[in-house]
Amino acid sequence: MWERTLQDLIRGLRANKKDEAKFIAKAVDEIRQEIKSEDMELKAGAVMKLTYLDMLGYDMSWASFHVVEVMSSAKAHLKSVGYLGAIQSFTEDTDVLMLTTNLLKKDLSSTPTDIAITLNGLAHIVTSDLARDLAPELIAMLNHSRPHIRKRAILALYRLLSKYPEAIHQARPRLEEKLEDSDPAVVAATVNVVCELARRNPKDYLSLAPQLFHLLTTSSNNWMLIKIIKLFGSLCPHEPRLVKKLQPPITELISTTPAISLLYECVHTCIIGGMLQGSAGNSLAKTCVSKLAAFIQDPDQNLKYIALLAMTKIVPTHAYLVAEHQDTILQSVNDQDISIRMRALDLVSAMVNQGNLQSIVQQLLSHLVPESTSDTLSAAQSLEQAITTPASTRNADSPSKSPAYRLILTQRILDICSQGTYENITNFEWYISVLVDLAHICHAAVGPQLQEQLVDVTSRVRAARPYAVKVMYTLLTDESLLHNARDPKSCSEVLFAAAWICGEYCQQLLEPVKLIPYLIQPEISNLHPDVLAVYIQAATKIFGYWTSELAQNWDNDDLPEVRQIVESMLPRMKDLASSIHVEVQERAANTLGLFTFVAADLNSFKPSPPSDAAPSGSAFESTSLSFPKSLLLIQPLLSSYELNPVAASAQASVPIPEGLDLDEWFVLPPPEPVLERAESSEKKNKKIKKGKEKQVNGGKKSDKKKKTKDVGLEVAGDVSTPVYDEAEPPEDPAERERRKAERLNQLKDDPYYIMDDRPKLSQVEDVDSIPVVRLDDVPAPSPGMPLDRFNPTTVPDLLIRDRGTETVIANGCLSIGIANESQSSSGTSSPYPQQPILSSFPQYEVPESELRTSTPEPIKVVRSKKTGGKKKRTKPSAVDG
Repeated sequence: MWERTLQDLIRGLRANKKDEAKFIAKAVDEIRQEIKSEDMELKAGAVMKLTYLDMLGYDMSWASFHVVEVMSSAKAHLKSVGYLGAIQSFTEDTDVLMLTTNLLKKDLSSTPTDIAITLNGLAHIVTSDLARDLAPELIAMLNHSRPHIRKRAILALYRLLSKYPEAIHQARPRLEEKLEDSDPAVVAATVNVVCELARRNPKDYLSLAPQLFHLLTTSSNNWMLIKIIKLFGSLCPHEPRLVKKLQPPITELISTTPAISLLYECVHTCIIGGMLQGSAGNSLAKTCVSKLAAFIQDPDQNLKYIALLAMTKIVPTHAYLVAEHQDTILQSVNDQDISIRMRALDLVSAMVNQGNLQSIVQQLLSHLVPESTSDTLSAAQSLEQAITTPASTRNADSPSKSPAYRLILTQRILDICSQGTYENITNFEWYISVLVDLAHICHAAVGPQLQEQLVDVTSRVRAARPYAVKVMYTLLTDESLLHNARDPKSCSEVLFAAAWICGEYCQQLLEPVKLIPYLIQPEISNLHPDVLAVYIQAATKIFGYWTSELAQNWDNDDLPEVRQIVESMLPRMKDLASSIHVEVQERAANTLGLFTFVAADLNSFKPSPPSDAAPSGSAFESTSLSFPKSLLLIQPLLSSYELNPVAASAQASVPIPEGLDLDEWFVLPPPEPVLERAESSEKKNKKIKKGKEKQVNGGKKSDKKKKTKDVGLEVAGDVSTPVYDEAEPPEDPAERERRKAERLNQLKDDPYYIMDDRPKLSQVEDVDSIPVVRLDDVPAPSPGMPLDRFNPTTVPDLLIRDRGTETVIANGCLSIGIANESQSSSGTSSPYPQQPILSSFPQYEVPESELRTSTPEPIKVVRSKKTGGKKKRTKPSAVDG
């Protein structure tokens, strides 16, 4: 029979790419026949083909038992195929793994070749049960005579310990011995395993420090040194004496090793291990920073990234060393790799101080300035630039052109300048200019942050207010900025800050009146409602300040100018008062009312002749003012108190005035009724046993009730009810009715209170006049019976006693008679009065023998007795009959 080998299967797959599924289905059918063969060679070939198909994504779990058969082969090349199939397809849920325990034990005691194959497979398929059963055999393999077996056993031991941690107590002494093994490969494997185990609890491996230190100073294996240095980095926080011991060998490694990976691990261990402290640590830190700076200039992007990342960890303790390489670091801010740019920004933000803040910010701003276009270049210069520039550089856009990166860069500039409440800024006028520059070149997303910082800096720093007002004046008069405010990408919030600053500190304006037309021009209607509201408020404040200054040095020639400003304000406020935005509408309406009053006062003002005019210094002292009184109307309303910044902890620093008691009532609360606790009544009732009836003695209940003296509250059992003080007078019914009528009158117009308009029954004031109805003989309707089917004719007559008269409800009809004359016609005493004969209802005659004249005898119920597990009935009683 012709057999398809693995090579044939691969060739067939390549030849049947268009119908691969059909080919594989046919191949799997062939493999199912081959894997059942008794020929181990054929079976191993089928397992090898299944392993290849499993790597392509096809399931081979159905052949797990046949894989175990191949694993048990005596031939090494077939056994390796079986273990390879197990590594590829076995999981912890594979059922046949329980069959491999004895097989693995047998292979671990076989030839070195079989042991090597078994150790390779065991490291991949080990489970918690296998680890528990095979731990003694695997630990014994650590003392094997062959080094490659010892190395494989050490590496497999790590997988066993991860599944069965309890074996560490038996394996720990053997591992310590292997650190001094004669074979370097065994030592390297042991260091690797110890390093991985120490990640979970480094403190348990401090005893290995002498042996590891000896390996650190004597070994030349860079990969093993990396592992040892990593291990020492995790041990140093638990043993401070290791820091001083490790500084000399690590400094020598940093200075001499050409291996970049080892150099980085040494620097990283120095950082996390706390080796950069003290005088010796400072020299070591300087060496580390110089090495990392060389990595930043390396063309390898990986080295540049890890160097920036390591420098970020050194900055908190040695910022001055990192600042020496400021220019080198800032070159990475414009790198093509976004990860390098972000790490460079992190490093720049961490190394900022008062000395280098301005230079760093200026270099960061240079990345935000749009690059000059090629339109300014001549044709020859453009051609030369295209020839000399590489294609990869020409096609790649500059990172500063990315909107996302520009936003991140802007936010980072604002963060590093405002950190610590502007602790690193020494020139606030420079910072205000930076904020204005950012407003022209940045995205709208940073608009709120720019607005907040402009207002915050101006209100905090008094010396910077004149410059801030000057710069904000230029922003408000810039028509291009107002025109671009319609664009959603523009920073229109800067106009909010500009209007607020100019309005709040308008005394710093050189010519306030010239700014008012810019604040009320028609183009401002396109601004955001919040900005527009501030514009209205600023125009009002500036006008109030300007007119108050005119009042002090009034000249009749100023009257036309004031009227012109007022006349220009009135129509604009009328238009804005009809705005759909509440804030704009309210401020415009208030301003309109003020300016309407000012306009009326200006129109009624008659300038005094020059001879009668008071001197400029005595305008306020004269009895008749020489200027319109409305000029002083607005200024006191808006600037009576200066707005100053308040620290977060300022309120706690204010002392409490002497004599002020914060716990004392300003208005005493209404007096509460005095409560007293009534005396407890009799002792608790006896507990009622489960399933027994409550005992009643002589028809009287055992629970006694006691009434209080005045208010009539009852106290039952041990529960005592608080009552009001006896001295409190009773409430007047008329007063209660009057308060109730007032309350109902108040609630009449309340939409949330439902009034009851139904006619109310007359209230009975006299409790003794309420009739008493005897309901002793009224039967209740049967359960489930509808009320409309309840026959009132079957209800016995009801007797209502009312002061010498008796009212009888007989079959729905009323009868009134004298109580002492209610005798039946037969002469027999009856509790009911004689009923009148009604013609609408037929009368029924009842024999006297059936009339019940006395209480019937009680029915006796006899319980059955149990005898011998069977019930024995007694003689039948009247009930049984």
